[in-house]
Amino acid sequence: MALLHTLTTPLRALMTRMIAAWVRPRLIEPSPDDLGITAGQPVIYVLPRTAWSDAWLLGSLTSCHGLPGADRRYRLAGRLFPGCLALPLPRRRLRRLPRGEPPFEALIERLEADPELEIQLVPVSIFWGRAPGKRFGFWRLVAADSWQLTGRLRRLLAVLVNRRSVEVHFGAPLMLRDLCHGRESALTNRKVARLLRVHFRRIRTRVLGPDISHRRTLIEGMASSPGVGRAIDEQTGTGRQSRQRLKRRARRYGHEIASNMTYPVLRFMDGLLRRLWNRLYDGVDVRGLDVIKPLAEDHTLVYVPCHRSHVDYLLLSYVLYQEGLMPPHIAAGRNLDMPLIGPLLRRSGAFFLRRSFRDNRLYGAVFNEYLHRLIARGHPLEYFMEGGRSRSGRMLPARPGMLAMTLRSFLRSHAAGQGQPLAFVPVYIGYERVIESASYQRELRGGKKHKETPLALLRVLGKLRQPFGRVSLNIGEPLRLADYLDHELGTHWRQEQASQPAWFNSLVPRLGETLSRRINAAAALNPVNLVALVLLATPHHAIEERLLERQLSLLAALQRRTPGATRTSLTAGEPAEWITQALSLGMIQRRQHPLGDILLAAPHQAGQLGWYRNNVLHLFALAGLTAFAFRHQARHTLDDLETLLAPGWPILARELMVPTPPDLRQALAAMLEALVEEGLLERDAQGGWRRIDDCLEAGESIELLGQLMQPSLERGYLLLAVLIQAGSEGLTAEELAEHSRLLTERLAVLSGLDAPEFFDTRLFVSLVESLELEGWLWRNAADRLTFDGRLRDAARRSRRLFDPALRHRLQLITRRDD
Repeated sequence: MALLHTLTTPLRALMTRMIAAWVRPRLIEPSPDDLGITAGQPVIYVLPRTAWSDAWLLGSLTSCHGLPGADRRYRLAGRLFPGCLALPLPRRRLRRLPRGEPPFEALIERLEADPELEIQLVPVSIFWGRAPGKRFGFWRLVAADSWQLTGRLRRLLAVLVNRRSVEVHFGAPLMLRDLCHGRESALTNRKVARLLRVHFRRIRTRVLGPDISHRRTLIEGMASSPGVGRAIDEQTGTGRQSRQRLKRRARRYGHEIASNMTYPVLRFMDGLLRRLWNRLYDGVDVRGLDVIKPLAEDHTLVYVPCHRSHVDYLLLSYVLYQEGLMPPHIAAGRNLDMPLIGPLLRRSGAFFLRRSFRDNRLYGAVFNEYLHRLIARGHPLEYFMEGGRSRSGRMLPARPGMLAMTLRSFLRSHAAGQGQPLAFVPVYIGYERVIESASYQRELRGGKKHKETPLALLRVLGKLRQPFGRVSLNIGEPLRLADYLDHELGTHWRQEQASQPAWFNSLVPRLGETLSRRINAAAALNPVNLVALVLLATPHHAIEERLLERQLSLLAALQRRTPGATRTSLTAGEPAEWITQALSLGMIQRRQHPLGDILLAAPHQAGQLGWYRNNVLHLFALAGLTAFAFRHQARHTLDDLETLLAPGWPILARELMVPTPPDLRQALAAMLEALVEEGLLERDAQGGWRRIDDCLEAGESIELLGQLMQPSLERGYLLLAVLIQAGSEGLTAEELAEHSRLLTERLAVLSGLDAPEFFDTRLFVSLVESLELEGWLWRNAADRLTFDGRLRDAARRSRRLFDPALRHRLQLITRRDD
């Protein structure tokens, strides 16, 4: 073998140089500098299978990046060992030959003979052509990697046509001595091979996903499943329809629902979307994806993004595809299953569902079975918990439907001892300018929602020449479902055998709220929403440029000192650059003046800016509430401030989906110190905090900061006024929400506030629900709202937040004397 190695050295060197000149890997992860290889000890690279092209490419990469050479030979105790090995196949497919033995036994014997020796095994996975991010074309399809082992001809084609589409994944170095532990060398040999095969399988699953079964076979299996069979039996028992007819209907439902993901279309969409993003956006900023890649190896991932635009699902799939992760199967509304667009989306991984199927037992059974099979097989999923796109820019309350079906499927797999762990992945997507901005404003003002059609898509294409700025895609903290259930329920849920335990219905809303808060915790602050936060806090949506820059600097400083959430991101640059970006996108206007330029928003621009402000308003909820408390009262102690703000904080936090701090008092103390550091407050001799009345700039800044929370506080004030005026058991929840909405709409008109989202009905419905959850309200037998003196006292205390003029205006709106 040594002689053969010596004779073939020139050939291997030539091929390595040719591969190095021909191939340009698209992705190498982790960076070779971050592998953590211990210097001075032998390094053996391990490939998942024997392939000369992989070995030659690996040799060129190790030489290029200064790593220990893959083509070198190590002399250990008088014997030569190669620097690169390949695992044998588990079994021969065509010929029933004995299984190949792993090649590590000789290395293990050398370790036993030399206590000072350490050998590092570095697993390397190389994908040609099939990995995410490939160009579309016949030869690329022929040469692509797949779940089937590629033959020599296909590998040759892969090397020839996929020179720029290669992914290389290095594993962490494995210390061979750590696996010995006094075992026999043959046993250790098999253990090392098993660990490496598990590693290679996880990487392959992460990149390629589970093997995609034939769609027809999947649909036939769904129609024959026990759950669908029970639904058919129920309807057959009525005598209205035959069993065969119902089974045909079940198959038809399956064809209506199921995706038909194909890799050629994924590659085609990759090229199409790359051109689209380059035309639409200045760039896409992705943060937090490194946390997801290890999870993808052994968890079923369920991506739950916020839903702000039709671009969301295209963007997330594209980013995952580019980053070496399998794109998810996406739940899409049936309204998108339109001619031309629907088939393309279906082949890109979309599966379609009806808006409601509560009254169609058979359809529900088929859909549940389809979703369960995706989850049980480990396919990544994506759906929008909010149901529809947010027209107001706020995070909408999570709907329970898809969450309940996902949880039910997980419990079903767990009870059967099947499937793998499941993790939810919250995703925040933030835009500097969204394509649907004008339609959102029209719908908020009562306009009819236009139906999605191919013609409507063509109209959107006309906007491609407009500037839309940058997009941020931030990954929130993943939620491992089993760990979450342990925390919420204890471990007794693991012994449950019921398909829907007693705790099920109460847990689903809590799960949705937790995921919504984790999405908001990953919010991205960009130039447009920062400018919107300041400009919309001014009375006439106009501000001097100098003051705008100062207030933007304040918001950025507060976010750095006391972040409103754990995984939020702040745009790069300086306030002057942010203003320039907002101007270039047409979101604000500049009016030149000899004494200093003024920046303003026209009425239509102010309406649009409200959407962007609402994307990130929750990040400054505590700062705004604290500043608002100092607008009317010049001084507060920490005790006073906590007494004043604590009753309403949970309700405000739920409205804005704020990631609540574990200790409100501690968070208030930190916020007060941050405001002192920024020169807005000062400490007094009695240990309290006071407003700096002799500093005009500090007064302006704290006024603008407090204004952020004024709309939310006004809504709460009016709702409590209506409730208390009607008396206990005087209103139902629906009547209270509607009456409060009308009063708030009246306040907006009288104040000259052109912001339909200010009096959105859903905000009042959410407020009533929050009051019930916090124990301030409850319902009697007639479903009317009941409260006691505690609510009256809390409402009376909350009035201290408002200055007399504002309080008088609100009292006039409600036509109620204090």
